[in-house]
Amino acid sequence: MRIVNRVLLGVLGLAVACAGAAVLIAGRRSPDAVLLTRADRVRWRDEAWWWPGVIAALSVLVLLALCWALAQLLRRRLDDVLVPMDDGSGASLRGRALEAVLSADAESLPGVSRAHVHLHGRRAAPRARVGLVLTAGAEPAATLRSLETEALTPARTSAGLPHLPAEVRLRAAPHAPERAH
Repeated sequence: MRIVNRVLLGVLGLAVACAGAAVLIAGRRSPDAVLLTRADRVRWRDEAWWWPGVIAALSVLVLLALCWALAQLLRRRLDDVLVPMDDGSGASLRGRALEAVLSADAESLPGVSRAHVHLHGRRAAPRARVGLVLTAGAEPAATLRSLETEALTPARTSAGLPHLPAEVRLRAAPHAPERAH
């Protein structure tokens, strides 16, 4: 998502820079010069395809902007997790702190070279997205069991959460090819 945002902002910035350059160039030619003459503005009005084409293009732009805005809202990380207390109140635990602890615990597991954790969902019902990079020779099933027992369960119990569902994605660590001598 971060890459898409950067590309969209780059394209938008380039379009604004080009429009600004066009206005500057038109202004240098003559102080009375305009960017679009009257003939340019009314040239396509009498064509049957003009207005449906303009409306379709603008509709596509609006739909793309709405999709982008929805993606920004739906893929947010949790800022904090609500930790229930015995008296019925709740405390707030920073989401990044819980992510850091889960990542550190997952990286300490045998067979894991790197781990990355993102929390999403609701404050009272967080969900974890865990990415693990496994070393050569690591057993995925054993690594998943270890992740559950040594990282996710302790985090869930220490935060007082009834559930902490996790989506785990496993990848193999890149390694140099072995050469025969």
